[in-house]
Amino acid sequence: MWHYQNTGVEHILNNPGCALFMDMGLGKTVTTLTAIDWLINVDMEISKVLVIAPIRVAEDTWPNEIKEWEHLKHLRMSVAVGTQKQRLAALRAPADIYVINRENVPWLTAHYGIAFPFDMVVIDELSSFKSPSSVRFKELKVVRPKVRRVVGLTGTPMPNGLPDLWSQLFLIDRGERLGKTVTAYREAYLVPNKRNNAQVFSYKVANEEAEQEIYDKISDICLSMKKEDYLELPPRLDVTTMVTLSEDNMKRYFEFEKDQVLEMYGSGQEITAVNAASLVGKLLQYANGAIYDETGAWHTVHNDKLDALEDLIEAANGKPVLVFYQFKHDWARIEERFKKLKPIKLKDKEDIKNWNLGKIPMLCAHPASAGHGLNLQHGSNLVAWFSCPHSLELYQQGCTRVDRQGQKESVVNTRIVARGTWDEKVLENLSMKGDRQDRLLVATKALISKYLTA
Repeated sequence: MWHYQNTGVEHILNNPGCALFMDMGLGKTVTTLTAIDWLINVDMEISKVLVIAPIRVAEDTWPNEIKEWEHLKHLRMSVAVGTQKQRLAALRAPADIYVINRENVPWLTAHYGIAFPFDMVVIDELSSFKSPSSVRFKELKVVRPKVRRVVGLTGTPMPNGLPDLWSQLFLIDRGERLGKTVTAYREAYLVPNKRNNAQVFSYKVANEEAEQEIYDKISDICLSMKKEDYLELPPRLDVTTMVTLSEDNMKRYFEFEKDQVLEMYGSGQEITAVNAASLVGKLLQYANGAIYDETGAWHTVHNDKLDALEDLIEAANGKPVLVFYQFKHDWARIEERFKKLKPIKLKDKEDIKNWNLGKIPMLCAHPASAGHGLNLQHGSNLVAWFSCPHSLELYQQGCTRVDRQGQKESVVNTRIVARGTWDEKVLENLSMKGDRQDRLLVATKALISKYLTA
């Protein structure tokens, strides 16, 4: 193990409630498993560990990490995913560590009730518990007093800023540092960001002093590590391939853009993030080359992005390529265009295994389904984005599926962007700091003003 990973182990051992904010690829899993092994077999402080993780990380990453490290192979792990019958069988199996996907946290807490048997809980991708109103947070909050040790793991603790932090830290220290309630946290450190009269939709940090106070309060139990400080990976090359739609396609794009704006906002209704996102989603579909109608059927409007992806695949000269897409019709059209290559849509651990063995020439995935914890660095160094997501978290996570420890070549990360369309705005937003929802609203308001005042 690397020295910084041993620092993480010590951090877990020294803090019954703690968080590791480690960049993707730094080895959060092996660090945590090493600490668990010590707590079970050396200190004999704990005996039964629950790991909560995204489904594919639960099925693949945690079990495989034990197999890959000699000092961990004696640990017994049972993965409780699948049907209720399969989950119950896994929970009954003798093991040191039980792994469950985060969607089944409410089921698990209901199953055990007050007899919750785990003396240590590891929350992999802690940021997925950022909403204090989510069922998974509320259920875990109920059983938190019964758990002796909690470790939170994430590379992106604040995808939308410090307002996201309270519920994550509450699961770590039960409100000791940032307050017992989200209301108390907001009153102490935040101010309303978006509101409609008395109704507040979002918050932001009040000032720099409040931000620093938050950092100071959590610094003793939160260990943060950046990849660039510890890993000597080959440099990643970010490439933007601009696609120029034909004159006719651009004319139709702008007609479509205008029609959508006038249809959605012609009545003068208030602009919200929800309907702004709906408008942008339709424009991004068009930029990609297909759109859904009101029945859910999709219709091809151009193939310019597919042509650009084909050029990229040909340039790879037989080397496997990981392709991220956004919409279901993206995948359907990619599958049809490249049927000779037999592209695979990422579904399970068998696909991950075959990709890393070099058996899949073209692996396609939605960034939300391949965004956390998956190790895909052994299959190739080539990544292509058929279109980029709004979410900086999903984009960064997607990039680091391949750009992580064990990668021996410079990752070539290619974004396919339709010139003059909303694609350019998405890429611009990903490169900027701040509230992406603010930027979305500002940009759509400008777009609406353009057409409604014309």
